[in-house]
Amino acid sequence: MSIRRRAASPRSVSTVPAAAVGALVALASLVTGGCSLTGDAGPTPPSPSGRAAKVCRALHDALPKRVDGRQRGEADPVSDYTAVWGDPAIALRCGVPEPAKLTPGNEEYNPTADAAEVNRVSWLMEKQDDGYRFTTTDRVAYVELTVPGDYKPEVEALTELSDAVKRAVPKQKKD
Repeated sequence: MSIRRRAASPRSVSTVPAAAVGALVALASLVTGGCSLTGDAGPTPPSPSGRAAKVCRALHDALPKRVDGRQRGEADPVSDYTAVWGDPAIALRCGVPEPAKLTPGNEEYNPTADAAEVNRVSWLMEKQDDGYRFTTTDRVAYVELTVPGDYKPEVEALTELSDAVKRAVPKQKKD
């Protein structure tokens, strides 16, 4: 397993042990509340088009049956662009818009936002009121993973999903 902590901008990368990334996420999780993502509705399916839609359908087929020891369930509504594991759900959405922190001109733009590179897949890390959101960077489709505050977020989920993302969602070509 290879994990690198870096700024979301692909310029500077430094290696950090997996335990350090896990500890960072776990430490921050101590202050999160426990809201469930499941309830009556699952994750809202995004609406990717073109190549992003095609690779998201391929990712859906490549996703593991278990993530962080939790069994894959069926998202409601059912979509080729979403997947869930456990209850409350660790939720994945493929084909989401570019995160505001990575969008120049957006008031939230932050090219030095925290990211972790896990098995050669870069993930933007964002603490939420109810847990964490991780979004891939440098891929032809953005993949978002939401981990509820009920769980102590582990690097294991990113490790297991990074392999599927690496196989199904190609890197963006650099200009």
